[in-house]
Amino acid sequence: MRTAPDRPGLLRLEAFFGGEAYAPHRHDTYSVGYTLRGVQNFSYRGSALSSAQGHVMVLHPDEVHDGHAGVDTGFLYRMIYIEPALIRAALGDTAAPLPFVRDAVFSDPRVVSLLQSIFADMETPLDPLQRDHLVCGLADALAGNDRSLPARARPKLDVRAIEATRNYLNDNLGRAVRSQELEDVTQHDRYSLARQFRAALGTSPYRYLVMRRLDHARAAIAAGASLADAAAASGFSDQAHMTRQFAQGFGLTPGRWRQLHTSAQGDADG
Repeated sequence: MRTAPDRPGLLRLEAFFGGEAYAPHRHDTYSVGYTLRGVQNFSYRGSALSSAQGHVMVLHPDEVHDGHAGVDTGFLYRMIYIEPALIRAALGDTAAPLPFVRDAVFSDPRVVSLLQSIFADMETPLDPLQRDHLVCGLADALAGNDRSLPARARPKLDVRAIEATRNYLNDNLGRAVRSQELEDVTQHDRYSLARQFRAALGTSPYRYLVMRRLDHARAAIAAGASLADAAAASGFSDQAHMTRQFAQGFGLTPGRWRQLHTSAQGDADG
C-alpha cells in the first residue's frame, strides 16, 4: 500500500490485497477509484458488488463497505478520498444536495482517464492549481453520473478573463501559482474559471501551466542547460519531477530528448 503526499481534503491511495482486504468500515469522504488488476468484491448498500479491471467505483460518505479479493491472484486498485465540502464548493450550489451516483461500480472511460491523470505522479505533492483541477473534474464526474441532476449548461465565456489567466500563467511559470491569484486577476471563482478555460482552450489552467513549463525546460535543455538547472528554472520541484512530467507530456525523458536534439543538430551542422 502507498499513499501520495497530498494536501488537506484529498488522499490518494494505491493498494494490493489478496484474500480478505478489510473489514466493514465507513469514511466521511467520497471514495472514487478504479481497479487496475484482478477482481475486487465488496458489500455496499445491501448488495454484493464486484469491480474488475477498468471499472470505476464510487462510494458515498458514511456508507459501510468491506472488501476482499474475487480471484486467487488478488486485486490492485487506486482510490482518492475527497471531502464532500470540496465537491459542494466545486459545483457552486451550496443549497443543492450532494451528487448521488446510484451505481457504485460502472464503466466510464472519461472517469478512468481523469483518475489516471490524478495518479500519474504519486511522488510529488499536488500543485495548488492541480488540486483544484482535480476537485473540479471529480465534482463534474460525480454530478454527471447522478441521474437525478440536470445536465450542466455549457459555461459562458469571459474571453478577457481567459486571456488574463493565460498571460498570468505565462508570466509566472517558474513558481507555484495558486487559484486565489487567478481569482484576484479575473474576478471569477476558481471552478467557474477552470471550466471556462477548458471550454475555450481545451485544457485546464493547471495543465496549460505544466505544458508551458515543459516548453521552457525543453528550450533551456536545447540551449545547453543541465537537466537539474532546466528543472529549477522551469518551476519543477526537482529533476525527477520534471522527468515524470516530461515523459507524460512528450513521451520521452529529458535525457533522451537531449540526445535526439543533439544528434539532429550534429546532422544539420554536418
